[in-house]
Amino acid sequence: MPSSCVQARAVLEGPYPDFEYSIHTIPRTHKDEVSAIFPGVSTDDMLVVPTCQRSAVDLVEWGDDAAKEKDKLLVQFQKLAKAVCDALIAEGHWADYIDPCSGLPMIHKEGNTVYGEVQALVTLLGYSTQNAGCCSVLLHPVWGSSVYPA
Repeated sequence: MPSSCVQARAVLEGPYPDFEYSIHTIPRTHKDEVSAIFPGVSTDDMLVVPTCQRSAVDLVEWGDDAAKEKDKLLVQFQKLAKAVCDALIAEGHWADYIDPCSGLPMIHKEGNTVYGEVQALVTLLGYSTQNAGCCSVLLHPVWGSSVYPA
């Protein structure tokens, strides 16, 4: 295995969580949006890697348990995303990741356009959503709303 490979188990805390990812070229219909998120960066060969983590609680619910779970999954995502980006950049590639809370890039902060992760998963993977007040909640085909889309 190349030394630049990132092992999720080595980066994430505790028992290895259910973590899914897929790799996509940017759909033609989304190239303008991605260009606005990353101004000045070519999207021609850019890949998008949406991720999902299975949550221990239904994230449609409000309360302390859901808030703690979201915080835990956010930290896990940030650790893994940073490690992957650091490895790719060290190999001479361009890389960035989106903060799930703000929807903004974490490395290249030149733009201020928000990336909608839930909508991206709907577009790229055909996942469904449900309305929960002012939010659109992702529905994973196996995990339902016990999913953190980051």
